[in-house]
Amino acid sequence: MFGKKFKNNLVEIRGEKIALGESRLIKIPVDRLPTGTLIEIPVYIFNGKEPGPTVLLQGGLHGDEVNSVELVRRMLIDKSYKIYRGCVIVVPLLNVFGFLNLSRDMHGKDVNRSFPGSKRGSLASRMAYYLMKELTQNVDFAIDFHTGGAQRSNYPQIRYTPEDERGKALANIFNAPLTFGSKLIAKSFRNECFKNNIPVIVYEGGESLRLDECSIQEGINGTLRILHHFNMISKEVVVPNAKPSVELHKRKWIRAKVAGIFNATIKNGAKVEKGQLLGNIMDTYGETKFPVKAPTSGYIIAKNNFPIINMGDALFHIGEILNS
Repeated sequence: MFGKKFKNNLVEIRGEKIALGESRLIKIPVDRLPTGTLIEIPVYIFNGKEPGPTVLLQGGLHGDEVNSVELVRRMLIDKSYKIYRGCVIVVPLLNVFGFLNLSRDMHGKDVNRSFPGSKRGSLASRMAYYLMKELTQNVDFAIDFHTGGAQRSNYPQIRYTPEDERGKALANIFNAPLTFGSKLIAKSFRNECFKNNIPVIVYEGGESLRLDECSIQEGINGTLRILHHFNMISKEVVVPNAKPSVELHKRKWIRAKVAGIFNATIKNGAKVEKGQLLGNIMDTYGETKFPVKAPTSGYIIAKNNFPIINMGDALFHIGEILNS
């Protein structure tokens, strides 16, 4: 399905050539702060001695999603990228400006809504342009690490493009607790890669501005399964056994019908039945309590961790089991 014409015989980034058996750290200059301080993006390239697939592992496309940054950073520290076959290109933190400002965006613009980008556009647009031009052109497939936003925590999950058979195959190999097909979003990284025939799977786990150990470990384990599958790393690198991923479809958000203080009574990732109590919304004076119930049977994909909610706010993301 993935063919044998892999791209790692000679990897070239920013004019630097990394041959088989070489590893290198390349720092890509992005822009300067108003103080004149140069901002660079570190890119690690681990090219194995034997030809094989080239995979891009990318964290921090959204600057406030620190869980994705920690996940990739931890694998670097643990020497998980001792590559014998193929090549791994690692970007622990792409959106440096958003990270410094504790923000999803880069100077007010979402990088993941700026593709294919322009070398004369906004900073976000230029970031998107050089990501495609310098990095993505080298890869056979990519794993893009993310978290939930706005204090909504995503249970560890893999999202793939339904029209992409190779993406679905990668999702199955990754074997996250939850898996589902997700529509392409205009001007997103995954959408632009799909146009260029590059499969991308998106790992979601945890929430913005917080570290979640379960999500970090699930992301690391899934990545190692991918590297194992393609014989890129030593078989001595142990990956814990995991239950088969639960395939979901017909996802929907459960929204608040009243305002108040929200208290969830169900854990993230839990399997629920239609009509089951998921939590309560109470007024600040203790006079009313509005129950929140599951509109369908399925799994909780994400939950809102913020207690003060308004009518219409998203509380839970629920997905039905495929073929249920």
